Amino acid sequence: MIAITATHNPPITTAMVMAAGHGTRLRPMTNTICKAMVKVGGKMLVDHTLDRLYQVGVKRAVVNVHTYADDLVAHLQTRTTGPEIIISDERAALLETGGGVVKALPLLGTDPVFICNIDAMWIGFEDVLGGMMRRWNPHKMDELFLLAPRHATLGLEGPGDFKLAADGRISRAGTDGSDWFYSGIEIFKPHLAKPFRCEKFSRNKIWDNTLKRGKAYGHILPGYWMHVGDPKAHQAAEAVLKQKRKME
Repeated sequence: MIAITATHNPPITTAMVMAAGHGTRLRPMTNTICKAMVKVGGKMLVDHTLDRLYQVGVKRAVVNVHTYADDLVAHLQTRTTGPEIIISDERAALLETGGGVVKALPLLGTDPVFICNIDAMWIGFEDVLGGMMRRWNPHKMDELFLLAPRHATLGLEGPGDFKLAADGRISRAGTDGSDWFYSGIEIFKPHLAKPFRCEKFSRNKIWDNTLKRGKAYGHILPGYWMHVGDPKAHQAAEAVLKQKRKME
């Protein structure tokens, strides 16, 4: 049983959606569009993410763009429901997950934010993002990672990413592996990225600092996670969503 005390905090109203990647592993689907515009269940990945954020009260979404940026921006401008879209432009250079966050810092503000990978999808048995906000404790945590159980995961194989302690703290799985995958969603304090330069690097560097301080925690996904990272996983996710619609 994970023992983390929830606190009554102001709602998280800003998010960053990581939509700049090439999506190379999804080719040929990404030969003419960016990964964020690949459709699953008849809806683009970016819209799945933005709609779920809007459902839990996120009012502003910073979306970074690089690959087929003009097409993605044009699509985002057609959305008729929130959240408000703010573009972090990486057309000149793709900065990966760490550099992308550093570049977006002036747009994110100082309060905690969601950071969402574009290929993270799930079938939730309850309010997933709302549950993360209720679990979030800024006095104890600097980052809160949504963790997917290995037995309820599609699209990834091999060892897990993090070990999860009884108090909710996480640590690197190492060579032993673990039962938990990082699902691509976290709550993050923007000031953690300030010591880093705006250059190409992985957010793993930021995580290493948080893990070392014992301020990284995990929240278990109450549902089934689908990592839509390659054509095989995309096809499987389509089948899962089709079956879900039949059962509704």
